[in-house]
Amino acid sequence: MSLEKPRVLRIINRFNLGGPTYNAAYLTKYLEGDFETMLIGGQKQDSEASSVYITEKLGIDVTIIPEMTRSIGILNEIKAYRKISRLIKEFKPDIVHTHASKAGAIGRLAAMRNKVPYIVHTFHGHVFEHYFGKVKTNIIIRLEQWLASFTDRVIAISEKQKNDLSHRFNICPENKIQVIPLGFDLARFTENTEVKREVFRKTHFLIDNEVAVGIIGRLVPIKNHRLFIDILSDLKMKNISFRAFVIGDGELKSELIDYAQNQGLSVGSDNADLCFTSWIKEIDHAIAGLDIIALTSLNEGTPVSLIEAQAGKKVVITTDVGGVRDAILEDESGILCPNDEVEYFSKNLEKLLLNKKLRNEMGEKGIDFVHEKYHVKRLVADVKKLYLELLNL
Repeated sequence: MSLEKPRVLRIINRFNLGGPTYNAAYLTKYLEGDFETMLIGGQKQDSEASSVYITEKLGIDVTIIPEMTRSIGILNEIKAYRKISRLIKEFKPDIVHTHASKAGAIGRLAAMRNKVPYIVHTFHGHVFEHYFGKVKTNIIIRLEQWLASFTDRVIAISEKQKNDLSHRFNICPENKIQVIPLGFDLARFTENTEVKREVFRKTHFLIDNEVAVGIIGRLVPIKNHRLFIDILSDLKMKNISFRAFVIGDGELKSELIDYAQNQGLSVGSDNADLCFTSWIKEIDHAIAGLDIIALTSLNEGTPVSLIEAQAGKKVVITTDVGGVRDAILEDESGILCPNDEVEYFSKNLEKLLLNKKLRNEMGEKGIDFVHEKYHVKRLVADVKKLYLELLNL
């Protein structure tokens, strides 16, 4: 072990916009007084928004490994493994900390083969449900069980996820898992909100009395945007007034636009029922401008958009999947709905759309909760404690 600052090599799947980049970037920045850290990760897809601006804003240098991409390709995986192995030999980390599935597989294997003293892995969700068929899922579970066998500590981001990992899927014993929720810089969601709201609503042609509901995330199957569209279509048939926004981008964009139009929704940027905005980097502006934040995922680790919404005093409505239940105050700051159920979700969204007083009351109830549970200072303190325990310092 190094006699100077302990060294941590942190590896994420890829530098695309999402919770893992924020998590890794904040830990790298705010633990720099106690640890020397190298942050590496794969290349984002063309349809994804880059998250490098997050690390640049924090003054963090990163190393991008182009061969580590979302798609599976054995030659690229081998090249990525060799590059990570070379970095391990050069950097000589005391801890390799991997985040999410692909980084966890390639990074932990390289760390084990190169005899890194301690290996830590964070599950930012898992791919054991609703991602692949039964055969492929079983192979992935077996692989994760093997990887966990030489991982010193597994981090789950919610109690629900810990239970899934230890009892439902038997990835590793419960005593190897530590729950450390994600952490974020939430201050921006309460700063200059009236100005941000005015700018967003003017940009998107929203008048004062129009109620805006938005969904934020990648346009991929697991996010189940079709459910959101079906709910909006149901509300329109009931003559419920709304303006809706899909914030994000991805492989399903054109398909979802066609689907929305086929469901009777007008799609566009000027007074349409539904607007596809693509990615909005300053998401605090969007949350200030919206009135309700929705989530319709089939599976979810920690729902970043719902945490940020509550930090911005906005009511949330969501499917009850994965770690979502741990991230809201049920029936206080948000409403949980059965997975993939149009009627229940639509009925409760209608209630929120029609009742401004209820929206405002529920919106006030989440801010203290998320600041206590998901603030970046708590995240940094928890991970620092874990590292020092592993290193016996």
